[in-house]
Amino acid sequence: MKRSAHQKDAAAERPKAERVYRYLRNRIRELELPPGARVEKNEIAQQCGVSRAPVSEAIARLAADGLVDVFPQSGSFVAPIRAQDIRESMMIRMGLEVEAVALVTAIATPALFARLDANLAGQASAVRAGNMQRLDDLDEDFHAIILGELKVKRVQRLVEAARAVLDRPRFQALPAEGRPKATLNEHRRIVDAMRTRDPAFAAAAMCVHLARVLRAIEGHSPSQGAVDQADHRP
Repeated sequence: MKRSAHQKDAAAERPKAERVYRYLRNRIRELELPPGARVEKNEIAQQCGVSRAPVSEAIARLAADGLVDVFPQSGSFVAPIRAQDIRESMMIRMGLEVEAVALVTAIATPALFARLDANLAGQASAVRAGNMQRLDDLDEDFHAIILGELKVKRVQRLVEAARAVLDRPRFQALPAEGRPKATLNEHRRIVDAMRTRDPAFAAAAMCVHLARVLRAIEGHSPSQGAVDQADHRP
């Protein structure tokens, strides 16, 4: 069956929407777009060299992730960092990623361990260089490598959405004294546990890591007014 011109146009727009989504998510994560900031479609479209359609699609996805609040009569705004959202997102990650690492441990291949080792080497380099953005990107890749081994797309989408909510508080807490090296060491312990082929041991290592991530977030004092700030509803 031939696709309509509309279907072809929509398919062509998807990579653009993904690029805009990543661009905005990174800017939100790094607080270049702080909580409460208006997300201007025309400005974003110009910056990314696209039409308004992929920008609208990216904003809709960010809204589904809980990173943008959309008010039909007033526009789109970067969402506050809400404590309840953080707790719920970490519950999702804890439940799904702990189970996932146990399952992956039972089927892990040398190729998987090679990818994880390369990722850990990159993390170590980022820690030495004090490059927190690179470390955070590799952190995300580390967890994606493990989860991706199961080829469970619905679970991957749920975890990615949960991680999106945690982007800002994690990124703010990551440079805290000792936390970059601790993050690397926790990831190393997860891989070492996986190498034992003991699913329960690997699950415990992942559980400890995620619990420490939550503790670091809760113990960090982010930008004034960033967490549970007053609603910016127009």
